[in-house]
Amino acid sequence: MNRKRLTQQGWFRVLAMVIALEMVAIAINFFYAPIHVAAGGATGVAILLDTAFGINRSLTVLIFNIAMIILSIIFLDRKSVRNITVGSFLLPLLMYITPSYKLVNDAVLAVIIGGGIFATGVALLYRLEASAGGTTVPPMILKKFFGINTAVSLLCIDLTITLFNLIVSSTNAFFLAAFSLVVTMIVMRYIETGFDLKRQVQIMSNDHLSEIHKMLLDEKLSLTIYEARGGYTNDAREMIMVMLNGNEYAHLLRKIHDIDPDAFITTTNVTEVHGGSLGY
Repeated sequence: MNRKRLTQQGWFRVLAMVIALEMVAIAINFFYAPIHVAAGGATGVAILLDTAFGINRSLTVLIFNIAMIILSIIFLDRKSVRNITVGSFLLPLLMYITPSYKLVNDAVLAVIIGGGIFATGVALLYRLEASAGGTTVPPMILKKFFGINTAVSLLCIDLTITLFNLIVSSTNAFFLAAFSLVVTMIVMRYIETGFDLKRQVQIMSNDHLSEIHKMLLDEKLSLTIYEARGGYTNDAREMIMVMLNGNEYAHLLRKIHDIDPDAFITTTNVTEVHGGSLGY
């Protein structure tokens, strides 16, 4: 009987989801809220209402998320509703039980650290195909009925919430909130694509491909040889493809050029590689 992978275990997914949501709660309670910076989302709305009227942040997020659950029940499928519901109730609970105080005095540093923690939590939720609800629901509805890209509509919603910093707090809070969106976007991109970037290198040579092939084998690199055909001449020739770590690329490039200065080389950044080696 095959055992499930760890990521498929129910208990692990629940634990990972709680950790991800707690990271969001920490980012809000320790970094964003103490400096009154609302960087989009339901939590941003909560920070604005807390700053302006003293309304409890976790209560605001709970009410906002319940409204979004109702919308998702009306307009979305059951799977989407299920994915949204758990996080929608867990996040305000974690925000309520997590203490809130200013951890760092420098506002820019708070935004950088908070943005990094927030982005890590949200990216982990995406990996689990889960959600904290909130402003992620309207983009899903707009996508379903009008075909509007979810990333674009979510960015517009977050920017609108961010603009309210000008009214509720200050110009300084607005620019900090805008900066936090950039930090969050960059960190999420790196987390989603992976830090261990690979480079896929394709090599062709008119007269020295066999020597390049031998050099690659001597370097103990896994490689694959394709048959390529010229678009004009229709002549067939071989092309070598090799997958490299970033720190191996400059060394390989120099070795190839030592053999054939005119070798044709194309390089593509690859964010993830699964299933072992392509060389055989």
